[in-house]
Amino acid sequence: MHIVTAHLFVETLMKTRLFMLLAALATPCLLQAQDRFANVEITDTPLGGSVHMLQGAGGNIGVSAGEDGILIIDDQYEPLAEKIAAVLGKLGSNTPKFIINTHYHGDHTGSNSYFHEHGDSTIFAHENVRVRLANDEKTKGAALPVVTYKDGLTLHFNNETLKVWHLPNGHTDGDSVIWFKEPNVLHTGDLFFSGRFPYIDLKSGGSVAGYIKSVQSLLGKIDDNTIIIPGHGPKSTKADYQAFLRMLNQTKASVDDRKAAGRSVDDIVEEGLDEKWQEWGWQFINEEKWIRTLYEG
Repeated sequence: MHIVTAHLFVETLMKTRLFMLLAALATPCLLQAQDRFANVEITDTPLGGSVHMLQGAGGNIGVSAGEDGILIIDDQYEPLAEKIAAVLGKLGSNTPKFIINTHYHGDHTGSNSYFHEHGDSTIFAHENVRVRLANDEKTKGAALPVVTYKDGLTLHFNNETLKVWHLPNGHTDGDSVIWFKEPNVLHTGDLFFSGRFPYIDLKSGGSVAGYIKSVQSLLGKIDDNTIIIPGHGPKSTKADYQAFLRMLNQTKASVDDRKAAGRSVDDIVEEGLDEKWQEWGWQFINEEKWIRTLYEG
């Protein structure tokens, strides 16, 4: 009996120490995540009509603010939710009625749960966004879109018409863009990284050819007066988007030609791209990552 008790004591002690060890390992990670966003400021840029662009960390947020309330497009990372809510409060309400997700990545959907739980926001997205979020173990149930669509939809909000379009297999397999008709503002989601190499999520249905096709399609829908909210980067114009398309086409042709000549991806990485594209590299997608995306995609 005493031996059994001793075994139980030792087993309990080992479990307690294991729990304390895991907690100790997790705490620095949690603090690091909090520190990462501690100094992030959410800035507001009015764009015309009801539309604003919020920037912080992660994907740019589009906002419709007016007598009908607040609608937002994407909502960045969860640790920034309260900061985003504070800025939205200055525009009329810290709890948006509606949220539209341009795709499923966490830097665009991270605050879904916060806004749904604190303000019962209704979340819209392409049907593949719900599928991918639902299959992510880290996603809370409240973060899931409750209204999904296949091709798109139209919303009438704050005396403006919002056209939501799905474009297939570009950045992911669930991409949407939103056009505010009257003020002529387009939110592209991550189908536009202004002045940067884009991230194309090949493992989530993304495609280099599809991405380029989507950009070409969107350029055919806008005019020189259209204001663009890119997924990442500053407020942009059609000319900026055209420059982005030139970069896509020319860097793809460069990699394709060398691949067809039998060069390996490592060879092409070592050779690099034309010097004029050097400034397009950034922290997340540098020249090497972009070359590998073009080669594989």
